[in-house]
Amino acid sequence: MILGLLDHDAGAVDPLSLQLLAAGQALAAEYGATFEVVAVGEPARALAPLLGRHGVRRLRLVTAPGADGYLAAVWAGAVLDVVRAVGATLVLGPGTDRSHEVLAGAAARAEAPLAANCIAIVPGSPCRVTRLRWAGSLLEEAELTGPLSFATLAPHAFAAGPPQAEAPQPEVVEHAYAVPERDLRVRLRTRTESSQGISLAEAAVVVAGGRGVGGEFGALEELAALLGGRVGASRVATSLGWRPHADQVGQTGTRIAPDLYIACGISGAIQHMAGCRSAKRILAVNTDPEAPIMRLADYVVVGDVHDVLPALVDSVRGARAPAV
Repeated sequence: MILGLLDHDAGAVDPLSLQLLAAGQALAAEYGATFEVVAVGEPARALAPLLGRHGVRRLRLVTAPGADGYLAAVWAGAVLDVVRAVGATLVLGPGTDRSHEVLAGAAARAEAPLAANCIAIVPGSPCRVTRLRWAGSLLEEAELTGPLSFATLAPHAFAAGPPQAEAPQPEVVEHAYAVPERDLRVRLRTRTESSQGISLAEAAVVVAGGRGVGGEFGALEELAALLGGRVGASRVATSLGWRPHADQVGQTGTRIAPDLYIACGISGAIQHMAGCRSAKRILAVNTDPEAPIMRLADYVVVGDVHDVLPALVDSVRGARAPAV
């Protein structure tokens, strides 16, 4: 059996989980396996209709103290409890921070191998995987030996399938998990929510700033608002305190796949490009025509972002102004 971990935040499904559903069902169909989904926490019950529209036929719902909010140790133990109950041989997770943390914990407890950021998987014994390494600069082919394997999928390596207009809801099988006291030593006290409505991972347009912006993000925010997008930042910009870490695009930040990525004053280090390489179009604005990102961009503007962005904002605003 192939078991897929549904990453959700209080009942709001992470978009990368929809990619997982498509990948898990395709693998199950190709190799004659059964695919089921495990979700931790009562809020995930409300996702059953959505899962049904994406082809899921059975949801393993784990309820336990501390499971409704995100506690990594609780989720890891809960997932492993279901794995053992159903006899899963392969556990898949989306390429999200929570999924990596949870499956790493579950794999460690099971003393089983984990391969992260996979772009191809062949179930079996051994389980063969191809995965991204070194920020996507090389591909590694590996074999996972043993009766149980864990793997996370590289973001955007698999496309989410279109939802069906009408579909039966999945069977919901409840699992009560007795949480060990040691797993409750770390508890969530407070959360800081982004003031920007749309998430960085879901935005169709991302306008990001790097060292060249000099901490002045006003024009970027204005352009992003005009385009219905989201502001992002490079690691340097977040390290300098110009933007919160939640805005960081890159290997150690958020991996994005917008229709348009506007990179302002960003050199394009390999770690940053690992986070935005799935963008459909890249527009780069930089004073250095030899910057790495300028060679990879679809469109380039050689110039100072403090001059270019205000002109671009005025142009977009003018194009959207009603005719008189």
